[in-house]
Amino acid sequence: MKNPVGVLDSMNEPWHSPSKDSAGALVIKKLFSRAGKRFAMSKRDTAVIRDDFDPAFEILEPPKQTAPLIFNSPHSGRVYLEKFLDASRLDLPDLRRSEDTFVEQLFAPVVAHGAPLMHAHFPRAYLDVNREPYELDPALITETLPRYANTQSVRVVGGLGTIARVVADSEEIYREPLSLGVALSRISDLYKPYHAALGGLMDGCADTFGIAVLIDCHSMPSNPLYEADGIRPDFVLGDRFSTSCSPEFTRLVAEQLKAMGYVVTFNKPYAGGFITEHYGRPSRQRHALQIEVNRALYMDETTYKRNANFEHLRRDMERLTQTMTEIAWSLFDTPRIAAE
Repeated sequence: MKNPVGVLDSMNEPWHSPSKDSAGALVIKKLFSRAGKRFAMSKRDTAVIRDDFDPAFEILEPPKQTAPLIFNSPHSGRVYLEKFLDASRLDLPDLRRSEDTFVEQLFAPVVAHGAPLMHAHFPRAYLDVNREPYELDPALITETLPRYANTQSVRVVGGLGTIARVVADSEEIYREPLSLGVALSRISDLYKPYHAALGGLMDGCADTFGIAVLIDCHSMPSNPLYEADGIRPDFVLGDRFSTSCSPEFTRLVAEQLKAMGYVVTFNKPYAGGFITEHYGRPSRQRHALQIEVNRALYMDETTYKRNANFEHLRRDMERLTQTMTEIAWSLFDTPRIAAE
């Protein structure tokens, strides 16, 4: 497999080329067109089965970043390795229950509004970058784990560590335990390059604008265990209980969603994972907000197909991006001229 960081050096096509279309329009056209091998997998409704990930993730960038926002979709990957499927006791539809299917497509318009979008191609069931690097499950790994491994976190105990033992509904993934070498290889080949790239985006944004706001994009099943007053929320905003992001930013984002007619709750049951906790440092003008979208709003959760409301929700996410940009400029003490 090629170094997944290599994708950072290949972002000079095709939207950086001269075109009659606006730069933003060309991004969306390429992402949603079946033409162009590079973006073919983003259009598929079905998962892709291959013998490598290449690339493991992508960063879609505007010609010039003009918004102090970074969007990340770490769980929307749907490239499944043949050897992973062979090692699993589950079939592909069952493995896909852990996916945030199509989330990178929902948020694709952000690129047209001056913000980068990063998304994984590898699936969450294979490796979860929204965990500490070494949240390893002793029930899954054959050898004794190194002392630096976190084997006691709530997520590991639940089977959902850096390398998950179960899918979202607690079904065991693997036929046999994994070797420690396999686990560490996934972390070195996928996890570390992913976070190196995401950290680089945050650093670059902070250097340019004086602030960096990470929007970590996820989806949730339509029948979560937690329901506010008997109502299933359309969105759950997670800011680690006001520690990873300005509470005012979170509140204003919620107000915008509510104005669009959506039901919004905060932090329960999704307060944000490792990414939100790790990158959210409000005292350093680095904010991280997790957005969970109810899958029933945009897809059939049984067939993994986009539903008739998909485009409507995508347009609403585009409007939300514009609003979040304006909120960031007005709320945080930073010179807007940096983006002009």
